[in-house]
Amino acid sequence: MQNIPSVDLRDFLSDNPERKQKFVNEIGSAFENIGFVALKGHFLDDQLVDELYGEIRNFFALPLETKHKYEIPGIGGQRGYVSFGKEHAKGRKEGDLKEFWHFGQYVDKDSRWASEYPDNVEVTELPRFNVVGKEAYQKLEKTGVYVLRALALHLGLDEFYFDEYAKEGNSILRPIHYPPITSEPENAIRAAAHGDINLITLLMGAQGKGLQVQNHNGDWIDAIAQDDELVINVGDMLSRHTNNKLKSTIHQVVNPPRELWGTSRYSIPFFMHPVSDMRLDCLENCIDEENPKKYEDISAGEFLHERLVELGLIKK
Repeated sequence: MQNIPSVDLRDFLSDNPERKQKFVNEIGSAFENIGFVALKGHFLDDQLVDELYGEIRNFFALPLETKHKYEIPGIGGQRGYVSFGKEHAKGRKEGDLKEFWHFGQYVDKDSRWASEYPDNVEVTELPRFNVVGKEAYQKLEKTGVYVLRALALHLGLDEFYFDEYAKEGNSILRPIHYPPITSEPENAIRAAAHGDINLITLLMGAQGKGLQVQNHNGDWIDAIAQDDELVINVGDMLSRHTNNKLKSTIHQVVNPPRELWGTSRYSIPFFMHPVSDMRLDCLENCIDEENPKKYEDISAGEFLHERLVELGLIKK
């Protein structure tokens, strides 16, 4: 298989039970076998996507001293700007060849999570930046809720099992800029091989070569989506919760051929996290004699903290 499977969310949203079940079967099978799908029929429209990319390019084109204004100390990079090379993959010392921004959850001031989540950072130089970012965040979150409902049915759970955890979850929208490569990188690539931390990731910007997925034979497959598709993958939290029934797949963003070193790459993943007190303990119906329990019990908040330390975003 040279590409990842494609599914259409409109099947799940239809009033036709057979189409809905078809989507559940297709995405469940894909996430059990390779951990990635390309998704059509999501809630983002072309105009919003184009405007978001425009605002992202405008932000990363700002002078470095301006961007550094928005790098907030003491919050582990959870909001605002994270400068070039600061994050590295788990187990690696070399920083990835990227800079990025974080939009986080939007909650009312009387929410129980208001004190846990840092405020989003306002970019004063770009009046539309935060407006467009919030709209994209909420459309991606809405898409992710329906994907999780389909996965709940696939796992034999109540369709709305994940809703209480995803609503006001600690999700992150991360616009990434991979700048032009100006000299031979020493052991560094744009994003080293890694698994995502969260429940699922919804990725905008996988229309060109660069993102690669490792199949179960250890081969790297180019994950290339159509213009109207998001790439969605299982994160480590969901893999852990399902005792590896749904597989978090290792992926990477490789450097382009030398003749394209002078070009930037942009991508925008939405990391869908649950609220921090969700238990990630292995689901009982994912444990049997052939698949004994593989993980210790842990909460989503505890697991996230462990991983942010491993990624170099929080110091021990």
